Amino acid sequence: MISPLELRPDQQSYSMAGVRYLQKAIMGLDYEQYRMVKEALHERANLLDIAPHLSYPLPIMLPVYKWWQLPYFWFGIKMYDFVAGKECVKSSYAISKEKALELFPMLKKDRLVGAIVYFDGQHNDSRMNISIALSATRLGATIANHTRVIKLLKETNEEGIERLCGATVRDQITGEEFDVRAKCIINATGPFTDSIRKMDDQALKDICAPSMGIHITLPDYYSPSQMGLLDPNTSDGRVIFFLPWEGRTIAGTTDTPCAVTHKPAPTEEDIQFILKEVKNYLSPDVEVRRGDVLSAWAGIRPLVQDPNKTDTQSMARNHIIHTSPTGLVTIAGGKWTTYRSMALETVDEAIKACGLEPVHKESQTDGLVLEGGHTWTPTMFIRLVQDFGLESEVAKHLAHTYGDRAFSVAKLASMTGKRWPIVGRRLHSEFPYIDAEVRYACREYAGNAVDIIARRLRLAFLNAQACEEALPTIVEIMGEELKWSEEEKKNNIS
Repeated sequence: MISPLELRPDQQSYSMAGVRYLQKAIMGLDYEQYRMVKEALHERANLLDIAPHLSYPLPIMLPVYKWWQLPYFWFGIKMYDFVAGKECVKSSYAISKEKALELFPMLKKDRLVGAIVYFDGQHNDSRMNISIALSATRLGATIANHTRVIKLLKETNEEGIERLCGATVRDQITGEEFDVRAKCIINATGPFTDSIRKMDDQALKDICAPSMGIHITLPDYYSPSQMGLLDPNTSDGRVIFFLPWEGRTIAGTTDTPCAVTHKPAPTEEDIQFILKEVKNYLSPDVEVRRGDVLSAWAGIRPLVQDPNKTDTQSMARNHIIHTSPTGLVTIAGGKWTTYRSMALETVDEAIKACGLEPVHKESQTDGLVLEGGHTWTPTMFIRLVQDFGLESEVAKHLAHTYGDRAFSVAKLASMTGKRWPIVGRRLHSEFPYIDAEVRYACREYAGNAVDIIARRLRLAFLNAQACEEALPTIVEIMGEELKWSEEEKKNNIS
């Protein structure tokens, strides 16, 4: 039995970084960089197949303001298409200045010579995370959400060698502590990797160099609804983008060394940097205002240093897998796109390091459709409208968020008391989220209000003020579902 222990069920789109890795591979004849790009492209195609309701191709425009950059960018993106081969999402293309302004009217016209449009993938990261967990439970895993590992347990085997045999964990909601026995322990804790490694051996050196990335949410008019924009060369060399996301525009990102914390927070300096770079790419008649920032948040991404290597050249966002003398298997680094291949490599290492007996000779996850994707179709929302009397906007949201499980969500929807829509009370007038989603989330491991507003509905990331306004309603529904006392409700609002 596999038991993932999750302190927080944290989980945004795929990345332009692949183009840069490919550039390094070609210029430096670096096979490792090429292999990493090839793997990411395969995994991107796999994600689009196994979760069609959650992931989709997104065209991204690279505006060009110098004539020599047009063939340079075109060649780089075409090489990306070539390496992708049959797994290319859609073929990239060059467009004229006039066409670029037609597609992106708010783009700065001065010195614009044209643009390159390439296709990448975007997905609903929070729902993808839940779908992976639910798929694992369907195949026999046991999920323990909101649990913190506080100590690793060891025992000495017959050969006199100390080996890990389990962990002491704490339920973060009830405070209860208990031991979980295990044949093998896998440390897959992102930026918190080193804290778990040091439970195994205090003398170990850190392998993670945490870096903070900031994103901001802007109104929808900052980008077309079906196209993003990326600047690969900002004033300080960082990549910045703004993409359509959940009916709004998301802009980012920064890359600043930081300390590991459970609650990373954006700085005003970083927010102003993003606004400044966004302003550089928009027409002068578009006023970019601080007041347009609907929300801002920070995330920690780890750079990793392979403990088996002594040089600093191995520092990268690629992943590493390492097994300690006591049998702790650590996976660190990587990115969303390659989560499946990283898991495959990690499980293979765990089988070898801990003497496990696999049920199957080979991994079954390549092409394994995730929960919600089995019978989903692009027109499924019509049945939700017809069968339940939901608003069309709400039905589309449910279909693209829950896939074929949207019908189970709709069954939990309250009557509105109106002629139309018949069911589905909105949590906030500006968003298609309804009461049934809160009830459904409580059946999918949601344990507190933050789980709902940040890790299920993403309302906290889309509009902080709207989130605050919807919170009392959300807590009231959760209280009904989870039998909360008035004190517990108050704690979830404060």
